[in-house]
Amino acid sequence: MNVFETLLYYLSFSYVRYALIVGVLIALCSSLLGVTLVMKRLSFIGDGLSHIAFGAMAVSSALNISLQMATGGGMAQSMIIVLPVTLISAVLLLRLGENSKIKGDALIAMISVSALAVGYLVMNVFSVSSNISGDVCGTLFGSTSIITLTFSDLCFSLIFSAVVVVIFLLLYNRLFSATFDEAFARATGLRVGAYNLLIALVIAALIVWAMNLIGSLLISALVVFPALSAMRVAKSFKSVIILSLVISVCCAFFGIICSILLSTPVGSTVVIFDLAAFGLFSALGAFIRRAA
Repeated sequence: MNVFETLLYYLSFSYVRYALIVGVLIALCSSLLGVTLVMKRLSFIGDGLSHIAFGAMAVSSALNISLQMATGGGMAQSMIIVLPVTLISAVLLLRLGENSKIKGDALIAMISVSALAVGYLVMNVFSVSSNISGDVCGTLFGSTSIITLTFSDLCFSLIFSAVVVVIFLLLYNRLFSATFDEAFARATGLRVGAYNLLIALVIAALIVWAMNLIGSLLISALVVFPALSAMRVAKSFKSVIILSLVISVCCAFFGIICSILLSTPVGSTVVIFDLAAFGLFSALGAFIRRAA
């Protein structure tokens, strides 16, 4: 079979179609939120939460309290430890990042390393699986659990994505004001802290949702890379958002297709496409500046 026939063969399976759609939805949501986080220099929150989510997943698996997403009950199943811990951590990271004596990069380094260390220690000491290395790699970099995606998982993903898009559209003007001139926005009475908190909470939920497909370490790349790529060439807030969305969705789509055809890890393949896009747009931006 040629490449096209092979692709059609794989797409005849429902779980492959579900994985493709869910991956694109994750990329869409990540790009919308990523622009605001990158411009506000809050991208460290996404990275920190991805590490915290790994630690929470390790603890919950060891205690046998919650089931991993896309296993048994599906992605939409309530995660008794992982989701609340990640949401609470989003609040703490935001507050500590703004007010703590330990700022920005130092704070995220401490939390990231601590969460990874605790998670890996728990998975080794209280292992519920004979394949610890496989569990760790699957959680950090994405796993083959995408083959268990069900129609209910797809429906949940569609609902979650719709909520993220609606929130973004409704708050677009406020987010624009809070992103470009926070001091002025506060002076006009805009509750900047509340909007920052909302974005952090949505990012936390996104990370928990996307962990099993992309991996807890790689999901932050989907938040940051498309925004940075778009900022190389786009000038306005709106154009950055639109271009970031296009880049993210295209990288996710072709990354997953490539992963299916070459049997490579989904998360890693998608991030490689995002990295390539960043290199391409960086070169394009440099060329445009020289030409001008």
